[in-house]
Amino acid sequence: MARRCAVCGKEAHTGNRVSHSHHKTKRRFAPNLQPVRAVINGVRGRAMVCTACLKAGKVARVA
Repeated sequence: MARRCAVCGKEAHTGNRVSHSHHKTKRRFAPNLQPVRAVINGVRGRAMVCTACLKAGKVARVA
């Protein structure tokens, strides 16, 4: 399963780690995904959703 938000599609991006000597190496910026039980498109189930979508109220959580 991809590390991608089920609502907005947010996924990891790449960039550089930059040391004090300005030496650059590759790194990943991962989204803050949380597993939730929710209703998405009328279907009840489990999904990985980013915290931005949770805070914006785009997901109806189910207990």
